[in-house]
Amino acid sequence: MATKLDLAYDARMTALNENVLAYVLGMFLSLDAYRDADAARFTTAVVPRMEAGQLRAAQLTDAYMARSAAGLLGGSIVRGLIVDVSFMALRHVAGELVMRRPFTAMYTELANGGTMTDAVEAAKHRLTSIVYTNQQLAKTHSATNALERSGVPGFERFLTGRENCSLCVVASTQRYHSGQLLPIHPGCDCGVRPILSLKDEQVIHPDRLAAIHAAVDDHTGVSDPGAREIDRLNPRSDYLDLIATRTHGEIGPVLTWRDQHFTSLSQIQDTP
Repeated sequence: MATKLDLAYDARMTALNENVLAYVLGMFLSLDAYRDADAARFTTAVVPRMEAGQLRAAQLTDAYMARSAAGLLGGSIVRGLIVDVSFMALRHVAGELVMRRPFTAMYTELANGGTMTDAVEAAKHRLTSIVYTNQQLAKTHSATNALERSGVPGFERFLTGRENCSLCVVASTQRYHSGQLLPIHPGCDCGVRPILSLKDEQVIHPDRLAAIHAAVDDHTGVSDPGAREIDRLNPRSDYLDLIATRTHGEIGPVLTWRDQHFTSLSQIQDTP
């Protein structure tokens, strides 16, 4: 269950993310045209503002993790330098190149016979994905750094209650070691917090069982309390078999359903 501190942090992060997205979309929709020169002006304007938003996300996360760890350990936590959360640090790709991708999405839609309205919507969708992914990456990189510095052995995900997608529900039953870079997934709204216990067994909270059954049904189309539809060959299969962490070549660890992989050219090109 989320604490008051968890929810306060989540509310500030949500407001920050929405503000960054509103600025980026506003700048895009204010363009007179969408040619190369317009794309160059757009990227010059939005990349610094996005990196400022990413830095703020890292600062909020560092402060939140420090307070959470201090509460667990019963003392103050020494704060350190905020981790680098620039485009290059998060993606190893220049921001100017990443922020041209929405224009490519627009041109592709038009080349495939779509209307200008369709093309703009495709670009907006891509912009939204990039902004939210960067904000998630800033949060997870900062959280990883803060956890390692605090000495807390691990972390868990907590559900915010806004969306609680199937992946978030199942992932919230697991514990992770502090040395692991937190995996993300598109549209994730769950939070992370430090924990002291890293028992071998993974505890599924009783009040979450119904939601997890629904998550299995949503993904597989089958009500499967034992999760055996995910792995018929493993009679000891349980809910932990449902999800996996895949390494994406640009954005790093990504939380996915175990039966999903980054394999197709379109998936590589459509980096969030």
